[in-house]
Amino acid sequence: MNEITRKRKESLSRRDFVKASAAIGASVLAGGASRMYAAGSDKIRLGLIGCGGRGRHDGSNFLKAGTNVELTAMGDLFKDRLGSARNMFEKNLPGKVKVTNDTCFVGWDAFKKVLASDVDVVILTTPPHFRAEHLRAAVEAGKHVFMEKPVAVDPVAVRSVIESSEMAEKKGLTIVAGTQMRKIAHLMEGVKRIHNGDIGEIVGGQCVRLGGGMLGWGPMPRRPEWTDMEWQLRRWLFMTWLSGDFIAEMHVHNLDIMNWVLGGPPVQCIGMGGREVRTGAEYGNAYDHFSVEYEYANGARVEYMGSQIDGVSFRNDQRITGTKGKAYLDFANAIFEGEKPFKYDGPAWNPELKQHRDQISAIRDGKRLNEGRRIAESSLTSIMGRMSAYTGRALKWDWAMKASKLDLRPEKYEFGDLEMRPVAVPGKTPLV
Repeated sequence: MNEITRKRKESLSRRDFVKASAAIGASVLAGGASRMYAAGSDKIRLGLIGCGGRGRHDGSNFLKAGTNVELTAMGDLFKDRLGSARNMFEKNLPGKVKVTNDTCFVGWDAFKKVLASDVDVVILTTPPHFRAEHLRAAVEAGKHVFMEKPVAVDPVAVRSVIESSEMAEKKGLTIVAGTQMRKIAHLMEGVKRIHNGDIGEIVGGQCVRLGGGMLGWGPMPRRPEWTDMEWQLRRWLFMTWLSGDFIAEMHVHNLDIMNWVLGGPPVQCIGMGGREVRTGAEYGNAYDHFSVEYEYANGARVEYMGSQIDGVSFRNDQRITGTKGKAYLDFANAIFEGEKPFKYDGPAWNPELKQHRDQISAIRDGKRLNEGRRIAESSLTSIMGRMSAYTGRALKWDWAMKASKLDLRPEKYEFGDLEMRPVAVPGKTPLV
């Protein structure tokens, strides 16, 4: 992109003009990252699909992460969410907000209208249930994508995300996932040392995330005018069909780290879980605790424990055991014991800004950057843990990826009656 822009500023020979024109045409046809922006400038126009808390957070960080980046279109299911998000952006980042009433869209088709507007990259921050459909539409429309984790709530959607990611790769489009823990400096160095063999061959590990019951998401009165569908959408964190349950919606971060450390997803798992605190209907059908054993291709087993319960001891870390030592990884540090002891004391940066800067640079420089399959696999890692806990059955990765027909989509998307799905009961809930 920058090369073409520079050439347009120079006096071109007829031969150079033909070459430059051909390069521009090829990039547009391919939907590649080297395309021109905003009539020859390097301006990147952002569209936001999903204007809740995460959308506001990611949208703000994206705008802060790069120069000459503008928010030009927004879409959400609900007018109140879109309106409050727009007000926030205009107040906090006025120079980077160029949305108008004509580029703000509400309703089930809002994502299509954002994609049809003049945007270069979109942020997908609706509830995870919608990620696969929105990603497919974005790639087909030739847009670069930043999408929040998880990217699916069932195996059918995981397969769709992988297909869309492959399509994006062929088009030269970037896809970045909201797995910012992979951008934390000390974790990057710690995992690098593990891969270099500093603790020897990995024989096992532990992944723990306890607490964080989210008091602010406690009992919430249902307004009389809300239909079943709207009620569930506004309480999406507690609806498995919308969030994937918390093991997928939030703890995918921790499981993604274990996949990163071990070089890929597990080969099988067995899990258990339930709900001891979230017992009322206002908590949908989600669990409040899980425990899953994951086995990886080299035979290493990782024990995951997770909960979202207030008032309990808090813990959030990963421990990896090797033949020559142990590694401890958390949000604060990377510490190694054994033959090669180590404690990180290097530079630090904001990982949430770095993930956006990396994508902005890749778009402008025409570099390949596609995290679609990786986050799809980490999403399925969390999903199969949930499926095992819900049913009481052990699962193999190949079956979940290739054969499971679990598809949590409702029969129709409209505001009206929608029966609450029952809470899963191990030993009774079928494995699909």
